[in-house]
Amino acid sequence: MCIGFTTRRFSMAFETKEDVFQKILDMDKPRCPHCNLEMSIWEVPEITFSDGLGWGTPYLFVCFNDECPSYKKGWDDLKETMEFSASYRCINQPGNDHFDYMPVFSPIGGTGQKLDDEEMVAREANKEALKVGFSLLTDFYVSKDWDEILKIVLDPMKPARVRLKGAEMVGELADIDAIEHITNHKFPSPALQTAGADAVKAIHLRHYTRECPFCAEIIKNRATLCKHCGKEVPKA
Repeated sequence: MCIGFTTRRFSMAFETKEDVFQKILDMDKPRCPHCNLEMSIWEVPEITFSDGLGWGTPYLFVCFNDECPSYKKGWDDLKETMEFSASYRCINQPGNDHFDYMPVFSPIGGTGQKLDDEEMVAREANKEALKVGFSLLTDFYVSKDWDEILKIVLDPMKPARVRLKGAEMVGELADIDAIEHITNHKFPSPALQTAGADAVKAIHLRHYTRECPFCAEIIKNRATLCKHCGKEVPKA
């Protein structure tokens, strides 16, 4: 059996990967033409394959039935023709009636990108959390309620993308009271740490303030004597 790779593309014009995923979720999963079992959604790896063109879509339907006649026969076929241990799994590009095959070199080959129901539910939940989070940020930004935005930034249960955008908004809106909350918070990632530090810089810039190099309390840029610790400070 010939192993084919198509270059037909699932329509992705002006669509994000999330948009494509949602479209696929709304589709009826095809059935494998060899075993008639429902195929699974498979997330295409970042790397490209063989001809360098990749798959032309971020997701495929793949038959992962180990009892599929095509998959079982593939081990013998490729051993005879290629002289190495491998088989192939039936694949289908979303929105396409044609079926092709991709090589696998072990029974677990490709299963790492298989999206099970639990993972798809988690992705849907994350998508909904992003939608709700950005909606809240927009409302609070319009009302200039930086305190509520700061709560989102410091909330470990909120999606990272929402917290990053919130940190940017805090930098634009917050009073100097927000600085201590940000500097005392332990962010879980370098990106959020940088976003927090940038927010603090933006707040200082808007309020013409800085930290005392001795006691770390907030003082005016023009100050030459810290009102908190009484020490002389160099000019900004």
